[in-house]
Amino acid sequence: MRQVTNPPNPYDTFSSEFIGEPPAAKLEIYEETNTGSIISKSYNGPDRNRLTVNCYRGCIHACTYCFARRYHEFLGYGAGTDFETKIVAKINAPEALRRDLRKTREKIDVLEFSFATDPYIPIEANYELTRRCLEVCVEFKIPVAIVTKSPLVTRDIEIIKKLDATVFFSIPFLDKESSKPFEQFTPIPDARFRAMKTIAGEGITTGLALAPVIPGYNESHIPGLLEKARNCGASKAFMSMLHIDSDSIENYFVKKTRENVPSKADKIINTLKRERSGRLQHQTFAERNTGQTQQWKAVTDLFDLNFARFGFEKPERKKRDREEKTTVQGSLF
Repeated sequence: MRQVTNPPNPYDTFSSEFIGEPPAAKLEIYEETNTGSIISKSYNGPDRNRLTVNCYRGCIHACTYCFARRYHEFLGYGAGTDFETKIVAKINAPEALRRDLRKTREKIDVLEFSFATDPYIPIEANYELTRRCLEVCVEFKIPVAIVTKSPLVTRDIEIIKKLDATVFFSIPFLDKESSKPFEQFTPIPDARFRAMKTIAGEGITTGLALAPVIPGYNESHIPGLLEKARNCGASKAFMSMLHIDSDSIENYFVKKTRENVPSKADKIINTLKRERSGRLQHQTFAERNTGQTQQWKAVTDLFDLNFARFGFEKPERKKRDREEKTTVQGSLF
């Protein structure tokens, strides 16, 4: 892995509304050339594993609540500002994906872009790693799901139209003022909704990822977000609560919440602690899926009511039709 001394600057070409604000600290880009498998299994509850592709490590969007911050610690970096200022680009990701799919395409129902980072962080404008990986998926006829906060996804409409694809826009806040304290360098919500309308207008299945709900802060946004998404052409939607699963993320989230929304910080933190027996750590997958906390049940009921009211569909996991094969396929998994 080598540091790029003079990396391409997407902010010279694209507006901050389109790709997000540049981080306040100096951005460091590292290029990784020895990527092995690019497909990862991500645990998402009992009997449900997601197959994900992450072309980057770290995320310039700098969302204070991001659960993936802890993965940066595996590289020897911090879960705080290192996460958004020390970015690794897996520059041979398309080649790695092609190798993986030669071995495993018959076992894959859908590939998700991404999990531990946004597939359309600003430097994607120059590196085009996500774009090239989507082209590989076209070649292998692999269905995909894309989750992003960035209108940059509209650049790849012509490629996405060739795929069995769903594009989810992550929009947990209704306006710039409520988004900014937690999503520091992301494109504003209105820009994301405009991109959603553009994608849906091209006949691509589009959805809303209402994630995360921060108890004590944005529960009241749920009806408005679902209504606005429906008006922008979204047909699918899902929701998740704030997910904090490490001390380092908890410390960073609390610090930034107190700095950015001092008048609401105590309410947010106390609401979370009340639900988590004095800790901010999230409940288990089993608790989350069965609604065993009072806060989770109230939020779920509000979401479900408005989900039905606006006629959304659940984002079901697809099972591909497969022809019987006489050859033995290799396995990454």
